Formats: sequence, C-alpha cells, structure tokens
Amino acid sequence: MLALTALTLSHFRSHLRADLHLDGRPVAIHGANGAGKTNILEAVSLFSPGRGLRRASAADMARRPEELGWKLRAELRAGRQTYEVETWSEAGKARQVKIDNKSASQIDLGEICRVVWLIPAMDRLWIEGAEGRRRFLDRIVLSFDPGHAEATLAYEKAMRERNRLLKEQVRDAAWYRVLESQMAQAGHRIHAARTAAVDRLRLAQEAAETAFPAAELELIQSDGGLPDNAADLQESFAEGRFRDLAAGRTLLGPHRTDLLGTYAAKGLPARDCSTGEQKALLVSLILANARALIAAGGAAPILLLDEVSAHLDVNRRAALYQEILGLGAQAWMTGTGPEQFAEFDGQAQMLCVQDGVDGSEVVSG
Repeated sequence: MLALTALTLSHFRSHLRADLHLDGRPVAIHGANGAGKTNILEAVSLFSPGRGLRRASAADMARRPEELGWKLRAELRAGRQTYEVETWSEAGKARQVKIDNKSASQIDLGEICRVVWLIPAMDRLWIEGAEGRRRFLDRIVLSFDPGHAEATLAYEKAMRERNRLLKEQVRDAAWYRVLESQMAQAGHRIHAARTAAVDRLRLAQEAAETAFPAAELELIQSDGGLPDNAADLQESFAEGRFRDLAAGRTLLGPHRTDLLGTYAAKGLPARDCSTGEQKALLVSLILANARALIAAGGAAPILLLDEVSAHLDVNRRAALYQEILGLGAQAWMTGTGPEQFAEFDGQAQMLCVQDGVDGSEVVSG
C-alpha cells in the first residue's frame, strides 16, 4: 500500500501549521468553502514531481502576509518501506526535496510516490483546449514512468530554443540540427510513453466491473500523426523547417497531441456528453489508472479528489467510495459537509478544516 501516515504543513497557504496523523485509510476532509481544504490536497500533490495540482509557483504557496517560504514534511509508507520526505521553498527560491534526510530530485520523489488527482478545474476537460488534456494524460503517464517529466522538460527546453531561432528567421541548418536531435529523442519517448499509458488504461477498463462508464481514448495529431521512431521524427523536423519559419513556431511534435475520449457504451464523444457523464468518464479514468498500476505489480497511487461528489448522484458516489476501498487506495477527498462521505460508513478518516485565529485549523471528526 502507498499512503502518507503523517503530514505536517508549515506556513503553507492558509495553514500556519497543521500536523496530521493518518492511519492509511481514505481521508475525507470537510469544511466551509474557503476554509483551506484544497490547500491540504495541494500539499499532498507536492510529494510527486511537478508544480502540484494548482500548477502554482513556489512563491505563490507561501502563507501571506509573511511570505517567508513554506515547508511540508511527510512519512510515506510504500509497501514494507517507510520514507521520511520533506519538500520546501525558502522565500523566492525553487522547491527542494529531501528523502530520508538526503537531498533528492523530483524524479527521485516520483520513483517512490505516485499521486493522481481530479479537481473541479478538470470538469471542462473534454470541451476546452488540448493543452489541459495533454496535462491530464501526462500526470497519468508520470504515475507509470517517473522519467516522463525529464523527457518533457528536455523536449520543451529544446523546442523553446528552436522556436527562438524560427522567430528570428535564422536559416542556417547547423543551428537547428542539435536542437532537432534533442527534440526527436525526447519527443519519441514522450509519444511512446503516452501511447503505452493509453493502452494500459484501455486494458484496465476492459477488465473491470465498475459503475462508471468506460472511456475509449485516442491520441491524435493535428498534422496527421507522429513518426514511430526518433530518426524519422528528426527528419520530419528538418523537412518542416521552412513551414515552421513561416509560422514562427514548431508545428509538429508531441506538443500538438490531443486526447479524444468517447463514452464507449453510447459511442458518444465525451465533449458531447452531459456534465455528469463527463465527470463520470474522468472518475473512470482515474480508477483505471489505479487498477493499471496494481496490475503492473505496484500499489494504487494516492488519489486526490477535490469536491468529488459534484455531478455524481448518490449511487455513483457510493460506488466510487466502494471502488476506492476495494483498490486499497489512500484517497484524499474534500466536501462541504460530513454527510457527503456517509457512504464510507466509518471506513474513512474524517477531518474538519475550519477558520482559526491564525488561519486554517484541522481537527478530527
């Protein structure tokens, strides 16, 4: 099992200090809107690579008005092993990580802790731009392949340099070759990892008996497709150079990938489904992600489900909670009242977040 058994927040968002003692069960957090519930989920999200579920800068996470920086400390149980993990940011500086009191990278963090989330901002995932769907898929990919973040950063860095040359109308091929080689190597790895993740999700959905609708997923490219090896992708970058010069940016690559979803039982594109159906499809994919990780011989990821009951009827909400328990996943969930978690029937750890003298306070119950 993968779970946090202790969590301390210091000067993080609305929390001056919070000490949570956890027993591995799902965690149901309730309280009024604006009390600081989502801030706790954001803290948990930072025990995985990346900028967290809000994609905020390290400076934005500091408690105000002090803005002294912030620190998170957790005890992480992963199977039979326990880790002491710290992540923090001093005022105005980049986030740092320690595992068992030794400096570590965010990729190291991804090797020991998988975190996947579903937040209200994703409710419009199927009807808004492709960037959000790529980000959603990449978070799932990261749970299978922690090195995916490194490949994505390498690709984006090389592409930024290539785009700069394109905007400046540089035409010397020698300037492009090294960058295009870097983009091709990283881009092929990104595309292969995304394709593998989609296949894993499909298999996990096919094998599951669930109350949530299966989502057929398809990766598409606006330009017709990506070559299936790095050498051909590099050649495509070179061949597209004149077109890219005219546009002033790179028009081919995994940064142009989109993820299409279809409500399998109805054959209906996800973008045309009702709000409730779209939410159910997202929940289905999060659960499939957990099942796929277990099938691969690992543990279910830590699940962060912010305001999860929104757009779910009582029956689906009860089905979700039963699936979480069946997976053995530590899910962190938020809601405005304890009644939204009644279907757990005592099998979740209840926490209440409320306004206090020095900001948000967390109490049991």
